[in-house]
Amino acid sequence: MHRTLAAALTALTAAALAVGVALGIVAALDATPEQPNVPLVTFDRSGG
Repeated sequence: MHRTLAAALTALTAAALAVGVALGIVAALDATPEQPNVPLVTFDRSGG
């Protein structure tokens, strides 16, 4: 019984940690500013 309880607590702790990490990653990605979509190189399209 003791091993089952320890395994259940370990699984719950791991699940809670995974959810916390996922929420932290989402929050970090939302906190980064939007990057401008400006091309570094442009080519002349005159067709010559």
